[in-house]
Amino acid sequence: MNLKNLFIVLSCAAAVTACKSNKKEKSDVTGWNYNDKNMGGYQVSREKEQRTGPGLVFVQGGTFTMGATEEDVMGDWNNIPTRKTVNSFYIDRTEVANIHYREYLYWVNTVFDGDEYKDVRTGALPDTLVWRSELAYNEPLVEYYFRHPSYNYYPVVGVTWKQAHDFCLWRSDRVNEKALYDKGFINKTALKNLQGQGQENFNTKAYLLGLTTPTPGNQVRSKKNPLKNPNGTPRTQVTFEDGILLPNYRLPTEAEWEYAAMGLVGQNPNPSKKEGKRGEELITNKQVFAWTQNVNGLRDSRRGQWQGTFLANFKRGNGDNMGVAGGLNDRAVYTAPVTSFFPNSFGIYNMSGNVSEWTGDVYRPLSPTDNDDVSPYRGNRYQNVYKNKDGEFEKDSLGHVKTTYVTDEESKNRRNYQKGNVINYLDGDSMITGVAYGTMDVQENLKTGRGYGVSTLISDKSRVIKGGSWNDRPYWLSPGTRRFLEEDQGSSTVGFRCAMDRLGSPEGNGRKTGINYPTRRQNTRKR
Repeated sequence: MNLKNLFIVLSCAAAVTACKSNKKEKSDVTGWNYNDKNMGGYQVSREKEQRTGPGLVFVQGGTFTMGATEEDVMGDWNNIPTRKTVNSFYIDRTEVANIHYREYLYWVNTVFDGDEYKDVRTGALPDTLVWRSELAYNEPLVEYYFRHPSYNYYPVVGVTWKQAHDFCLWRSDRVNEKALYDKGFINKTALKNLQGQGQENFNTKAYLLGLTTPTPGNQVRSKKNPLKNPNGTPRTQVTFEDGILLPNYRLPTEAEWEYAAMGLVGQNPNPSKKEGKRGEELITNKQVFAWTQNVNGLRDSRRGQWQGTFLANFKRGNGDNMGVAGGLNDRAVYTAPVTSFFPNSFGIYNMSGNVSEWTGDVYRPLSPTDNDDVSPYRGNRYQNVYKNKDGEFEKDSLGHVKTTYVTDEESKNRRNYQKGNVINYLDGDSMITGVAYGTMDVQENLKTGRGYGVSTLISDKSRVIKGGSWNDRPYWLSPGTRRFLEEDQGSSTVGFRCAMDRLGSPEGNGRKTGINYPTRRQNTRKR
């Protein structure tokens, strides 16, 4: 073949490739082209999987037995074993450490530096006085644990549930703000000039609603910008449909936390590889601790070098928090670094021991039997985005979009819920309180829900904590055990980690939802 003929062949091949690449994707229901300014300009992003946010690991969902895995030595019977299903989600590989929370405080102090924001700055501070004890010398921890660099990667403690919740919201906005910056949709000066931004700081919801308009980056108006307006010009505003922004970080639900701690995926074929036999549903209902791989609680290598070593940070017995000098058992008298000990089958550290952790759920003793089978959770109080009398959205003084609680009047005609606040739904405590306390009419008590925190230590502020801590005996290290703490209190034994919703396939990136069978050619012969 001479050079002239070769050139002709290559030109034809390039033309065919160009035609294929310019072929418009079209609607299955109307036949109209997507992303075509000559057919209405409806823009559709290419299908893509959700990326994993910073610090997170993917947890493939499934069914498990939630609750007690050994004798109820405390006599609470608040963790009745029940079969539940958890949807796939993401969770932090480690507990949130001091250095991470100090990063949060730096941002708060920089952005909200005015006198009018003094309460915001002080309200974000962890309570270091949680280390004090009437009969112990813990003052060095009060002074140094949170600030000294030797404790950088130790879990933050003294953080209330509300503070942990706010940290998750802050983290969501910082991650999404950087995602826009990396894609060139925000000018680089936006990440540089934080001082005194106050109400104008970046908030994901406010950005999506058009209440926050950061200065666009240089690449936004270039031809390389993949986002287009209906007329085909480059688009500066990102929408959630573009697949660039992530869902919010949040506290894990109790069921998610317990499921992630169990790490039952280690008992099935590796989901990152091609599966062997489909339908092989191995599950160990009596697994006791987060690190175990089998019912005996053993997790050992072939050579046995882990045999006899501690796999969590906990209290072995009275007065024994770390063993004898020269052979310390867990090498931690109080907390330990967040990557200490062996991770479980999901790759998550310290789900048993080190610090107990906040979950999103409001505590009720019988929640395990009351909650739904799929994605169980107690704590719903529904909200809508607030609109003023002109039908416009508004931001509050911190830059968050204003919301309003759903009223009972708005809910009464729905089939799936009849009240806006369903924290107390089916818990039965109102009836018990009304009868036992005798100070109110029973029916009135059912309406108001009064009595919480009066005739019982449990209230709507009681949040579930899980996992056991450096100062707990082995019983509390089992993921099935559960306790509670008021959401506005902190403790030297309680920290937290964040979670995130999984969007799309529950099997993870590169997998498809549902089982796709090969199609058969239809027999079209005339009979």
